[in-house]
Amino acid sequence: MILSLTVFIIAFIENWSSTNEKVELIITTKHRLPNYIDRPSAWIGCDLKADTEQWLKKLSNAEIADLESAAAHFLSLGKNIGEISRGDFPLKRFGQHLETLKTKLINGIGVELIRGLPIEAYSREFCATIFCGIGTYLGNARSQNAQGHILGHVRDIGLDPQNTNTRIYQTSARQTFHTDSTDVVGLMCLHAAKNGGESLLVSAETLFNRMQQKRPDLVPHLFEVVATDRRGEVPPGEKPFFEIPVLSWYEELLTVQYQRQYINSAQRFARAPKLKEKQIQALDYFDALANDSELHLSMELQPGDMQFVYNHSQLHDRTRFDDWDEPQHRRHLLRLWLSIAGDRPLPPCFESRYGSLEIGNRGGIVTKHTHLQAPLD
Repeated sequence: MILSLTVFIIAFIENWSSTNEKVELIITTKHRLPNYIDRPSAWIGCDLKADTEQWLKKLSNAEIADLESAAAHFLSLGKNIGEISRGDFPLKRFGQHLETLKTKLINGIGVELIRGLPIEAYSREFCATIFCGIGTYLGNARSQNAQGHILGHVRDIGLDPQNTNTRIYQTSARQTFHTDSTDVVGLMCLHAAKNGGESLLVSAETLFNRMQQKRPDLVPHLFEVVATDRRGEVPPGEKPFFEIPVLSWYEELLTVQYQRQYINSAQRFARAPKLKEKQIQALDYFDALANDSELHLSMELQPGDMQFVYNHSQLHDRTRFDDWDEPQHRRHLLRLWLSIAGDRPLPPCFESRYGSLEIGNRGGIVTKHTHLQAPLD
């Protein structure tokens, strides 16, 4: 069954007659949506928790040796990690699995955790080389901030999470379920927190399905444009916020773009479209479903773990954490943003955030000061 969404744009025009009547013009736009999305990426958290083989890949000794050999080869070339290419990181065994992973991300469940890398024996540079080398088999690395970092560092650097220019991943505060501005986000755990900091994942398609079942009246409001704060990282010629609906139905696929904290903080801008009461109700219900332990999947990242998540169908989150006192033990993750060849097309409205809609060459954060680099600290 197909549900017709009707968005009414109401304009009042002064009647030129002596009675000065107002004529109401109603322009109707129809988006055709399914009542239910049946795809591998529309998973239920409790089901995946009970079936770890779907998302957990344990490295064999031979695969570890393959990754170590490729990293040693790259480092022998004397290049900067920011310049790494697939040809510089030759894999004999594990490359085939990474092709399977690419398919899993785009057309499968949209997430995988790779476990077993013995990073306690590696230098920071060696860890970063393996992580970035794997990235070259999945896609093209994109800048994650205005400084042009293609290798990000997720850790608490003491910033105030209430500051509207703070990126929440640089604090120990609870994030909210969100997407990043790229096709795929990858994380490599170097050190875990003393306690807390669990990784949470949820399917946007599952949230859509539940809302269609329980609160179909709120579903249309998730397809209305909302403003999202750029947090001070503004490309030339752009506004300090971008305007993309939380959910888009495009080319018969549901695509999500969401960060509730940044939607809320964008309301401070005078030019930002103001949230309506029904939109707020829809966002609140969307968040409540995402936080349902039945629907989301929770995992604790261990040192050496590498997690890859497909941003267009999945949302991710991180719980609040308490860190170690010793600087060398404090929670620290490396991050990659990747654009993948052969990926889905994105709606035109994504261009204001992604900079380009070109498949395999889109996403990231680029300003006039951006210079691509891969810092190790």
